[in-house]
Amino acid sequence: MIQKTRDFQFLKFQKLVIVSILIGFLSAFLGVALKKLTEYYEEIFSHQAAVNPIYYILFPIFGLSVIYFLREFIFKKKENKGIKEIFESTNSKSQNLPNYKISSHFINGLLTVIFGGSTGIEVSTVVASATIGSVAQRKQNIFKEYKTELICAGVAAGITALFSSPIAGILFTLEVISRKVTRAFLVTNLIAVFTAFGLIFVLQEKPLFSVVITTWHLKAIPYFILLGVLAGFASVYLTRCVLFFKDQFSKIKTHYFKIVIGSSILSISLLLFPQLYGEGYHAIKELIVNPNETQLTLSVILTFIGILILKPIVTSATLVSGGDGGVFAPSLFIGAFLGLLVALVLNTYFSVNVIPVNFIIIGMAAVLSASIHAPFTSIFLVCGLTNDYTLFFPILVVCLISKYTAKMIYPFTVYTYSPSLAK
Repeated sequence: MIQKTRDFQFLKFQKLVIVSILIGFLSAFLGVALKKLTEYYEEIFSHQAAVNPIYYILFPIFGLSVIYFLREFIFKKKENKGIKEIFESTNSKSQNLPNYKISSHFINGLLTVIFGGSTGIEVSTVVASATIGSVAQRKQNIFKEYKTELICAGVAAGITALFSSPIAGILFTLEVISRKVTRAFLVTNLIAVFTAFGLIFVLQEKPLFSVVITTWHLKAIPYFILLGVLAGFASVYLTRCVLFFKDQFSKIKTHYFKIVIGSSILSISLLLFPQLYGEGYHAIKELIVNPNETQLTLSVILTFIGILILKPIVTSATLVSGGDGGVFAPSLFIGAFLGLLVALVLNTYFSVNVIPVNFIIIGMAAVLSASIHAPFTSIFLVCGLTNDYTLFFPILVVCLISKYTAKMIYPFTVYTYSPSLAK
């Protein structure tokens, strides 16, 4: 009897290892494919819009309309609710992520970004890869008790593929989704992320941002702390914007009115600031190229302030009018612009001689940390984006400061908020 039990446990372990490898590979492949397609088509469409600004008006309404019709006629009239769909599944024994969520998030995430929607593909990838884990879990009765672990394995692999950081993948599932470590969690997630990392190694995926970080100075710590506090405020503004727009747009009963209003907000903003188009990673790359040569003129200050004010608004308008995405890319975008603005102000008006590129990188991590309340994920994610750990310590300090600043001002994120909790 004891031997049979051992044999069964060993067989279950073998199957768990195999399914973790499959989940890791499929989730990573999905993430890389979505990233590559998005980069390719976003560059084409954004270039066309830059040449002929009429496309800033046409692209958003066209993209959101296509997503709406796909949802109505192909994806069972079900709206994508982002990471909350994962929470609903992991917190319920009966509720699962349906198979079509893989294709719906993949296609809708792609269409949202390439047609100018001011969000990113990260949440689309996370939910689609979580669904891969959920589907695998339902295929074998012996995996019933590992529902959360296998969903997390898919998510961790998807994050690994997008940001070239297995540690960020595991930490994200721990800080945001699972919040507990079991032996099955370690087995499934470690295998999945190393499979994903193996795939991106074979594909020779390069870091998203090519940046040279040489050093940082102890004298800059007070200014890093200032950036962390400002990042906390910026993240709360982003969170409150998304929640406010969701509340207001929920009162509009005709969905096409939502599309018209949302795309109008997006189009006007894109005409004013083309940097807001899509994920915004192209704009961050331009900031990183040579930030030391950026001169702080009145027009630069107004541009930065306009972008920082409008980005949460256009992100919110994109999401509530049917776009697929979340706050990952917007947080990184806001953090990069905020970081450079702080550095330029300090250097121009206070002659402190800080290193602007350091503030860009730290700002990205700080706003993301405060937006999703996941400082350790943000540290490794941003270090993975740059493939450089020189700033690890200041990023750690600033991410913790920004998170707790944000929590003091407003205790919820877009993932954790519910009207019942806010009362």
